[in-house]
Amino acid sequence: MSNLAWVIGKVRITSILDTENRFPIRGLFPMATAAALAPHIGWLVPHFLDERGYCTLSMHALVIESSGKKIVVDTGWGEHTLPGNEQFVGSKSFLEDLANAGFPRESVDLVICTHLHIDHVGRNTMRSGPRWVPTFPNARYIFARKEWEHWVAAEDRLWAGNFNEAVQPVVAAGLADLVDMNHQITDEVRLEPTPGHTPGHVSVHISSGGNRAMIIGDVSHHPVQWAEPDWSISGDSDSVMAAQTRRRLLEQYIDTRVLFIGSHYASPCAGYLVSDEKRTQFRAERP
Repeated sequence: MSNLAWVIGKVRITSILDTENRFPIRGLFPMATAAALAPHIGWLVPHFLDERGYCTLSMHALVIESSGKKIVVDTGWGEHTLPGNEQFVGSKSFLEDLANAGFPRESVDLVICTHLHIDHVGRNTMRSGPRWVPTFPNARYIFARKEWEHWVAAEDRLWAGNFNEAVQPVVAAGLADLVDMNHQITDEVRLEPTPGHTPGHVSVHISSGGNRAMIIGDVSHHPVQWAEPDWSISGDSDSVMAAQTRRRLLEQYIDTRVLFIGSHYASPCAGYLVSDEKRTQFRAERP
């Protein structure tokens, strides 16, 4: 996926690819049988499903330019691995790609992590000899306080397996701001609470010039979850709450012109929630 970019009023959002992997959609959702997918094939194909039932899971950072600030939302896998998921490896050229897109790491003002899972914080830090140091030395890192407190206390950090390497060093360096889940970032950008996948999960809401968009993090890993909001993945902390959050967003935003940008969606990554003959669809929108 090449860099995609969207303009929301005076705000510009650019995607920077970290890694992509293809596998059967049932690897994400065991309930995604051929019969269960059949009503949705018309809009899932070709972007989000192929004829073999394979889908692409993309991992990309999204850079928001707002009010003179460069804001990186989620930082991908980085140099870390998750046991049993070694196929997910971050791009070695990510920081170079970021710089080539106009965002050298020293120029970043803010880093927002929608949550603290391994694939959303990986490049918060980088190796400097034996140490992990903040990758973006001039940025403030924004973590939801509830998310931070959850992982500090957690006994099982499987899905946040790089917490000590990618999160703790940022806090130790004094670069982290622990904020409420509805924190205002700029006049055009704010956090929106979207718990379930993790307790302190947030999305990023952009509003400018009468236009709106949301970067949804892991509220949904694949667009089919808007048609099947009860479908969950194994990494959800609370699958019932995650489904409730998707249903709430559907009630708020279906048939509106709020552009949803998926943090794991295959290109074109973004689209609108629409109703069609009592079925929900995610209608892909190319920039």
